Amino acid sequence: MMKQILQCAAVALTVGAASGAMAQGAGADYPGSKPVRMVVPFPPGGGTDILARIIAQKLSEQNHWTVVADNRAGAGGTIGISEVAKAQPTGYDIVMGQKDNVVLGYYLYKGLPWNPAKDLTPIAHVAYSPVIIATSENSKFKTLNDVIAAAKADPGKITYGSPGNGTSIHIAGVLFEKAAGVKLTHVPYKGSNPALLDTLSGNVDLLVSSVPSAIGQIKAGKLRPLAVTSAKRSSSLPDVPTVAELGMKGFDVSTWYGLFGPKNLPAPIVSKLNTEVNKLLAQKEIQDSILAQGAEPQAMSVSDFDKFFHKDFQDAKAIVEASGATIQ
Repeated sequence: MMKQILQCAAVALTVGAASGAMAQGAGADYPGSKPVRMVVPFPPGGGTDILARIIAQKLSEQNHWTVVADNRAGAGGTIGISEVAKAQPTGYDIVMGQKDNVVLGYYLYKGLPWNPAKDLTPIAHVAYSPVIIATSENSKFKTLNDVIAAAKADPGKITYGSPGNGTSIHIAGVLFEKAAGVKLTHVPYKGSNPALLDTLSGNVDLLVSSVPSAIGQIKAGKLRPLAVTSAKRSSSLPDVPTVAELGMKGFDVSTWYGLFGPKNLPAPIVSKLNTEVNKLLAQKEIQDSILAQGAEPQAMSVSDFDKFFHKDFQDAKAIVEASGATIQ
């Protein structure tokens, strides 16, 4: 009997050791020569796309990997998230998610086939960004207070474009309306770039956007920034006031960007990706590239990003309810 027990124990130890070796080896030669697909859940040209391409390109260059950005736009960015949520946990399908689609989308889109807290693996935080309210250089609105005065005089007449229903940008617009006591008309687009183009052409009065999506046209003098929605001014646009400075004290809305994989992504792969992304974020060249796009680079450990993400997900339900935002 004792001999059988010892034999069973030996088998158990062998299996356990093998399992441990497999777990440790899961990321040893990752990704090897196989390409990694980095899904971008929005069209080309927007803030998420720009940041994803910076990270994908530098991961490829500095590690001799092949990381390919793949735009999968639609439904406020939730289509691209869905693709990765249902992918095999091999590390060859990851996604550049953000607060909009990973967190807020769950509370706004009914019937999503995934729960971000259960079906995604947080890998690496990349950056955060305030939301900006801007208008065309030819607009009659010179300040945000001009917008507020006109909106109070003629409720619903002033239009603003956003990257889509249910995005943090849309919710920033709704919360601004509530804080300012005005009624605007929201015009959702399938991404930031189409909204930007229609603002420049005068088809909508205002653009509510992430700073990375708008900063190029701001620097070109074609887009007039009116305010940022974060608690402090953007380091990329230090002359642009915050909404809070203009009388709406405590107003603070921003978005963040980070890499995610499917659930059950092996810890060694997560750790390897997190380490390599954080190495990039520590480099001045990469920091400057991200800052030039209007975002603020911010590295986190795997555990810190996991805690940050889950807290934000828990808090988002109340934010969405308070905003009154709905998917049309």
